[in-house]
Amino acid sequence: MKALLLYPQFPQSFWSYDRFMELAGLKSTIPPLGIITVAALLPSHWEIRFRDRNVATETDEDWQWCDIVILSAMLVQKPDFQFLIRKGVRLGKLVAVGGPYPTSVPDDALNAGAQFLVLDEGEMTIPPFVEAVEGGETQGVFRSLEKPDVTQTPQPRFDLLQRDAYLMMAMQFSRGCPFNCEFCDIISLYGRKPRTKDPEQALAELQTLYDLGWRGSLFIVDDNFIGNQRNVKRFLRVLIPWMQEHDYPFTFITEASVNLAEDDELLELMSEAGFYAVFLGIETPDQDSLQVTGKVQNTRAPLVEACRRINDAGLLIYAGFILGFDGERAGAGDRIQTFVEQTNIPQPMLGLLQALPNTALWTRLKREERLLGESSHLTGDQNSLMNFVPTRPISELAKDYVEGFWQLYEPQRYLRRCLQQCLQIRSGKTNRQTMQFPLNKGLPLIMQLIWHQGIRRPEIRGQFWRQLWTILRKKPQMLNLYLGLCAAGEHFWEYRALARERIQEQIGYDPLETPVTPTPESVLVR
Repeated sequence: MKALLLYPQFPQSFWSYDRFMELAGLKSTIPPLGIITVAALLPSHWEIRFRDRNVATETDEDWQWCDIVILSAMLVQKPDFQFLIRKGVRLGKLVAVGGPYPTSVPDDALNAGAQFLVLDEGEMTIPPFVEAVEGGETQGVFRSLEKPDVTQTPQPRFDLLQRDAYLMMAMQFSRGCPFNCEFCDIISLYGRKPRTKDPEQALAELQTLYDLGWRGSLFIVDDNFIGNQRNVKRFLRVLIPWMQEHDYPFTFITEASVNLAEDDELLELMSEAGFYAVFLGIETPDQDSLQVTGKVQNTRAPLVEACRRINDAGLLIYAGFILGFDGERAGAGDRIQTFVEQTNIPQPMLGLLQALPNTALWTRLKREERLLGESSHLTGDQNSLMNFVPTRPISELAKDYVEGFWQLYEPQRYLRRCLQQCLQIRSGKTNRQTMQFPLNKGLPLIMQLIWHQGIRRPEIRGQFWRQLWTILRKKPQMLNLYLGLCAAGEHFWEYRALARERIQEQIGYDPLETPVTPTPESVLVR
C-alpha cells in the first residue's frame, strides 16, 4: 500500500508568524506531531510519503503514485482540508481522515467525500482501519471510547520532516487535562485523566532528535504539561542530567495551567531542565467570568502575583485572553489591556469566545437555542463574528477586540513589554542563552531586524537602540530571546491590521471609527 500523508495549510493567523518566518527564512513554527505519529503506527511494509503543505506542497507525481491519501487536521485548517479530500476523490484515490477536526465534526469530512474516518486516538483506531484497507474494504468509520496507554505510543517519524524549515521541533509527554473549563474541547477529545509517557520513553524521543542533528527550541505540545504533576516531576528529574550531559542542546516551551505558580519545586525543575517559556490560559482577569466558565484554577490566587512568580522562576510568559463570556461586564477589553501592561506579557493572544463542538459550552448554548448553526465554528470562512449569541452586544465585543489588539500591538508598547518581560525574568543557574536559534538563520534575521526597526521605522528607531543597549548591559543572557520577540513584532504589526479588516468585513463597519450603540440584551439572547 502506497500512502500519501498530507497536512493541510493554515490560514494567516495570530500564531502563523508569517512575517517573522519570511524574515528568518523559515516556513512554519512547529511540525505536525500527530500525523508523523500516525506514520509510525502504519505497517512497516506500507510505503509512505509525507508532505506538510505549510512547508512544501505535494507534486502531481505524489498523487499519481499513491493508493490512499491520509489527512489530519484541526478546525482552522478546514478550507484546505476539504479541498484535499475532494481532490483525492476526484483523482480516484481512497481518502482517510483523522485528527481533532473530523473527530469533533465527522459530518464535514463525510460530506466532502472522505471514505474512511479514523477518529479519536490513533493508537486505538488505526489498527482496525489498516485491517479494513488490507482486507479490500473501501469505506468505514473507526471510533474508540477507550483511551490508549501512551507508554505504548511509538516514536513519531521525525525523519520524515524537513527540519530546517521549522522554528521549533515538537514532542508530546501527556494527553488530557484534569480541569473542567466549559469552553475547552481537550477533555472531550482526550479526557480529564492525564496520561503520560514514561520518562525514558520521552528521553528516547529527545535522543532521536539530537541524533538527527536538531539543536534549538522544542515545543512540548501537551495541552497542560503539568496536568499530572507527579509524573512530570519524574520526567524533569531525568531530563536535567540528560540535558547537562548533552550540553543543553534544546530549550523548551510548553503550555500549562496557572496553578504552576503554586508549586515552587516544579518551577525550579523546569528552570533547571532548560525551559525558557510557558503559555498560560489566563483568559480574563475578571473573577466572575472565570467562575462562569469553570476556570476555577485561575481564581485560587491573584493572577498578577502568579505571573510574577513564574517570571521569578526564569520563565517568559505567553498568554491567551478571551472576550465574550456570558455575563461579561462592559470594559472587559480595557481590563485585559491593564492586566497585560501590569505583567508585561509581550505576546498576549486576544480572541473572541467560540463554542467548540462537543464542549460543555456547546451543549449548554444548544440547549438555550443560542448557537448560530450547529456546525458553525471559527475557521476563517464563516460570516458571523461569533458562532453563538452572546450576552453583550456584538458591537461592544467587536470594538473591545479590535481596540484591544490594536493597542496591545502598538509598536512602542509592544517593544517596551518585550524589554520589561526579559528584564523581570530571573536569570537561570547558568549563563547559557534562554533561547537557541541556528546561526545560519539567526544572523540574517538580526540583520533584517536592524534594518526594519533600527533604521527604517523612525517611530521606534531610537527606542530599538536604547533597549538593545539596556538588554546587553543588564541581561545579555536574554539577548536571543529578546531579539526573537522584537522580530515577531513585524508579524503582529501586520496581523493587527488584517484582524481589523476581517472584523470590518464581518460586521460591515470599522469598530474603531464607529461609536458603539447599546443593544438591548433581549435582542441578543433569544
